[in-house]
Amino acid sequence: MGSFPKDFLWGGATAANQCEGAWQAGGKGLATVDVTPFGPDRFPVALGRLEMLECDDKHYYPSHEAIDLYHHYKEDIALFAEMGFKCFRLSIAWTRILPNGDDAQPNEEGLKFYEDVFDECHKYGIEPLVTICHFDTPIALIKKYGGWKDRRMVDAYVHYCEVLFDRYKGKVKYWLTFNEINMLLHLPFTGAGLVFYPGENVQQVEYQAAHHELVASAKAVKLAHEKMPGAMVGCMLAAGQYYPRTCAPEDIRAAQEADRDNYFFTDVQARGAYPVWAKKRMEKAGITLHTEPGDEQVLKEGTVDFVSFSYYSSRCITTDQEILAEEKADGNAVLEAVKNPYLKASEWGWAIDPVGLRVTLNTIYDRYEKPMFIVENGLGAVDTVEADGSIHDSYRIDYLRAHIEQMEKAVNEDGLPLMGYTTWGPIDLVSASTGEMKKRYGFIYVDKDNDGNGTLARSRKDSFYWYKKVIASNGTDLA
Repeated sequence: MGSFPKDFLWGGATAANQCEGAWQAGGKGLATVDVTPFGPDRFPVALGRLEMLECDDKHYYPSHEAIDLYHHYKEDIALFAEMGFKCFRLSIAWTRILPNGDDAQPNEEGLKFYEDVFDECHKYGIEPLVTICHFDTPIALIKKYGGWKDRRMVDAYVHYCEVLFDRYKGKVKYWLTFNEINMLLHLPFTGAGLVFYPGENVQQVEYQAAHHELVASAKAVKLAHEKMPGAMVGCMLAAGQYYPRTCAPEDIRAAQEADRDNYFFTDVQARGAYPVWAKKRMEKAGITLHTEPGDEQVLKEGTVDFVSFSYYSSRCITTDQEILAEEKADGNAVLEAVKNPYLKASEWGWAIDPVGLRVTLNTIYDRYEKPMFIVENGLGAVDTVEADGSIHDSYRIDYLRAHIEQMEKAVNEDGLPLMGYTTWGPIDLVSASTGEMKKRYGFIYVDKDNDGNGTLARSRKDSFYWYKKVIASNGTDLA
């Protein structure tokens, strides 16, 4: 194994809404995840059930306590430091800073909380990588504007960015504008706070909301560069190559189009303009984007400094109806995929494809020629705590080792500029897709179950000691 660059940013990644808890502490306002329950009713709001914009006493809401990182951050960051983290990716909860999403005056208690978190990181030489908006549209703005449907969300977001950049300049160098921005087309409530009314043109609304987020992202990049010289701002997409299931030309085309769904947003964020095929696709679907004078210029001037992405698996696609009927992929978050006969899958049906990470890295660099950052990669699995408290998660080590090996090839054999690698959920947290706790990703076990029971005690898994060794050796010791 070759080594990684000497300033390579090893670490882990979390999201405020999946780990912080303290959903009403310190003046925090309601965000989308706060009204998203555990169980079969998790996402019905996307279908227009407006009553789900409130919490009720019939459901359990996992994010309300989550793993209570809000009160445990010192302990948790100390554990990250023990592993040798160079970087900690976290998100800021918009409604901790602006409880209604567009308050004229920010909430000092919320600002102070993140300042303390960043100071704690710096105490150990850990560089914060901050996601400005990670699936947490303020509920007040959904009620006021309909979420990202409305152009006024751009101003609210830019105001939010101004507050963050003024307060945290000098403390945060690396920023991401939106988490997995392409998921807006697949999880519209989670991604953009979209609630659809009967008869509404869903596609029109989604692409219009996408335009608003893209303009907001570009404005944030420009603002960051003005306020924080030397800061780097990236975009973030849910990545994973689509493979044609067969070599039938129709399958090749289907895979190409599915990849374009993913890259639509990043093309604009990294290149500064809508690609021709995207314009044509919208035209054919009868979608008319309502834009303002100057939008084109804004997108052009607000291109990102680097491209970050999550990678969990590749996907396989076909137009063959027989194969589609027989080989539909299991699990969630696989979209319209079929099983790849050459790959094994996780307990949640996600194909395990380390080589696909190298393929994805090369595809992204070929497309954008910008530095890259893998900001999520990991294996969700059920962990067993032994009688002596130990947790032997060799399956997680095997998964991560295989992906890091391919990452090393991408860097040293393909010559790709990779800034860092933050595994998803270095500490167990609430699953975004299912709301479960039993789907664990962490090196650190948190004593809590799907029903909210547990002591929240933290303990080290075998993978904790393994990742510590990986970081100490700068990726050369993966045994």
